[in-house]
Amino acid sequence: MNTTELKGKWNQIKGNAKQQYGITFNDDESFSEGKYDEMIGQIQEKTGKAKNAIKEEIASW
Repeated sequence: MNTTELKGKWNQIKGNAKQQYGITFNDDESFSEGKYDEMIGQIQEKTGKAKNAIKEEIASW
């Protein structure tokens, strides 16, 4: 496992934490950010791309 995959897993964990915060405090924005972070982490883990590269690619859609 390389560092990009580890960073991807970390982003997934961070995203899950934000989602739980959003659920607990009824904060839709935090929940949405958590889902986004989780998605970025999953893509990062599978492709090995950097987080910024993934964000730029998604923004171009």
